[in-house]
Amino acid sequence: MKCMQAQYAQRGPDPVAVIEAVEVELAAPRAGEVLVEILASPINPSDLLTLTGVYGVLPELPAVAGNEGVGRVAELGPGVTGLKPGQLVLLPLGCGTWASHVAARAAELVPLPAGADPQQLAMLTINPPTASLLLSEVTPLQPGDWVIQNAANSAVGTYLVKLAAERGIHTINVVRREGAVESVQAAGGEIVLVDGDDLKKRVRQATGGAEIKLAIDAVGGAATERLANCLANGGTVVNYGVMSGEPCHVSPTHLIFRGINLTGFWLATWYARAGAEQRAALYGDLTQRIARGELKAPIAECFDIRDIKQAVAAAAQGERGGKVLITPRHNS
Repeated sequence: MKCMQAQYAQRGPDPVAVIEAVEVELAAPRAGEVLVEILASPINPSDLLTLTGVYGVLPELPAVAGNEGVGRVAELGPGVTGLKPGQLVLLPLGCGTWASHVAARAAELVPLPAGADPQQLAMLTINPPTASLLLSEVTPLQPGDWVIQNAANSAVGTYLVKLAAERGIHTINVVRREGAVESVQAAGGEIVLVDGDDLKKRVRQATGGAEIKLAIDAVGGAATERLANCLANGGTVVNYGVMSGEPCHVSPTHLIFRGINLTGFWLATWYARAGAEQRAALYGDLTQRIARGELKAPIAECFDIRDIKQAVAAAAQGERGGKVLITPRHNS
């Protein structure tokens, strides 16, 4: 059958220039495989870094882009049991999800609750577990503790606001523009501030001088230093993103005299070392909560595969109101 894929044969500094929508002939599913009609797939910062060639793991070229997504079972290959046509499934990580269809091994597909929002579930694999683990794996936190995060209007930031509140953890949520304040407040952000050179002073005023144990950084550059300024002595800055495109800047004064720790978090590292039961427990809980509508992230725009260049351009913009999704048109 014919299907559309977002392919790239080279990497370069402009992700829009390297990605192309291509029509290909997809073979019928082989033994143990399932043909999945893809319903939604997000464009994450890691996808853009993969296209530019600076992500931690890079697929062989040429490649179909897209790391996570949700689809509907379209056809079963020989010998497949336990799945049925029309069933909603979570696609395996890194299988090339910016496509209208994909053939995947049945054993790697995760059945999802019927009737759940496929667009919200499409964002399940990376952002929600990252938010949860940033609050549990970096430094011990107790109810009543304070954390500060930047890029608080991102998908990870939105999930983190909700998860922290449920655990009794107070959040200071930093955004890079005034226009993002309202959306973070609407998502439950306790304290929302626009980043700037006087961030430390405003944080102290807003919290009454509370000691902050953990700073969560998705931006890098000078923003990392501003977060470190806000921490109590012995606190930790954890970096999980590089939205500024710059290395993390932290003064040696913080590291030497204040005992500030700078570390990094990558979901792939946690996944590799976590046991199967631990992974299943985390993803099982998040799946059910997203399906019930308890956890959600804002969606800015949806694009068809044929408009992949416009989609990538939109995702690369710094001022968005939510995630950009690929939602392929079918039967057209």
